[in-house]
Amino acid sequence: MIRVLLADDEELIRTAVAALLDLEPDLEVVAQAPDGRAAVDAALAHRPDVVVADLEMPELTGMELAAELATALPSCVVVILTGHGRPPHLQRALTAGAKGFLPKGSPGGALADVIRRVHRGERYVDPALAADALTAPVNPLTPRELEVLRLAGYDTPVAVIARRTHLSPGTVRNYVAAAIAKLGASSRADAVRIADENGWL
Repeated sequence: MIRVLLADDEELIRTAVAALLDLEPDLEVVAQAPDGRAAVDAALAHRPDVVVADLEMPELTGMELAAELATALPSCVVVILTGHGRPPHLQRALTAGAKGFLPKGSPGGALADVIRRVHRGERYVDPALAADALTAPVNPLTPRELEVLRLAGYDTPVAVIARRTHLSPGTVRNYVAAAIAKLGASSRADAVRIADENGWL
């Protein structure tokens, strides 16, 4: 019997997935959690074999949950479910320690099969997501440009960004201008939108 923990902040999805998995003779849902922090606590309490986690959750994301469990409970493997998988999300999730990455729109039996695969020590990435990752544009921005652009996304004034990043206002403006140019954006807001749509922020 493979013991499974489900972590998703949408109760309807979580309970529906639990009902589907409970129909499988070799799978048992031992716990459910509404956020990433509760999932870590539940994993430590119930010691599941596999955690199925939503990519975007409060407290800890699915990627952060995978990274934390890799240290706190290394015998447990994580499968990430996502409604909008982007290539950088896939790469970050696998780097964080997730063993499976699957869209929420997958056929009903696919998740059970993926759980069995990762429990056997295999990895699974949805073929369409893997193909997108192979053909995705490379992020042209430097880590510092990303940091400044991330802060700029909240309409943060240049002076505030400068204080938070320990840069001069002129250097902040230069990083923003470089990001706009590299992304072919028309404005700071457009650069933020492009970077966000590509999953770089």
